[in-house]
Amino acid sequence: MSQLENKVALVTGAGSGIGKAVATLYAKEGAKVIVNDINPENGQLVVDQIKSEGGEAFFIGGDVSKEEDVQNLIKNTVAKYGQLDIACNNAGIGGEQNLTGQYSVDSWNKVVAINLNGVFLNCKYQLEQMEKNGGGVIVNMASIHGMAAAPMSSAYTTTKHAVVGLTKNIGVEYAQKNIRCNAVGPGYIDTPLLSMASPEMLEALKAKHPMNRLGKAEEVAELVLFLSSEKSSFITGGYYLIDGGYTAV
Repeated sequence: MSQLENKVALVTGAGSGIGKAVATLYAKEGAKVIVNDINPENGQLVVDQIKSEGGEAFFIGGDVSKEEDVQNLIKNTVAKYGQLDIACNNAGIGGEQNLTGQYSVDSWNKVVAINLNGVFLNCKYQLEQMEKNGGGVIVNMASIHGMAAAPMSSAYTTTKHAVVGLTKNIGVEYAQKNIRCNAVGPGYIDTPLLSMASPEMLEALKAKHPMNRLGKAEEVAELVLFLSSEKSSFITGGYYLIDGGYTAV
């Protein structure tokens, strides 16, 4: 039997990169998957791929930083599939590259709105629904920068640290309600987010990892799957790195 048979799973930011890898793996493991993304074309392409591979998926668009969009996302998920068992809150942006003293307020607010408020809003309404179900699992996408600095990206570092803290709180608060919540901390992953990087920058990023390579979205998805499944039934409130040794140095 597949690991997620008869489960309904939601993935935000599922139109590309890690989110796409998580959504497609969830589907391969038997889950009915709600693909959420702010880009409807990308999101529908992921749904089409899942269906072409024999899985079940449905696209629901929306902006994770807007409360009404998040409320509609959860409501429409339940309307489509009747429940919500698993959520991977993956949507996020990198933001402006600048020293903290020169960082624009507009960029700061945008990163916080998506990377932190978006995770909080999704968790808030996911938890409400999971309590009705009698349980569930949430996996929040943090980063290696949930514990280490990302120079020139203070908003990103701040939000990812905050996601780790939020995850710990939820893990403790809901441990006796059959709801688990964990965070994942990827290193630099070969996704479209790095498509603008020069060859020299990519080589420099690889060198920061003792394995001397970038991670793959599929590798991160395997960790997310483990934390979403019953194989991790005694794990909650944790923060799990998948970084090729980046943070060990």
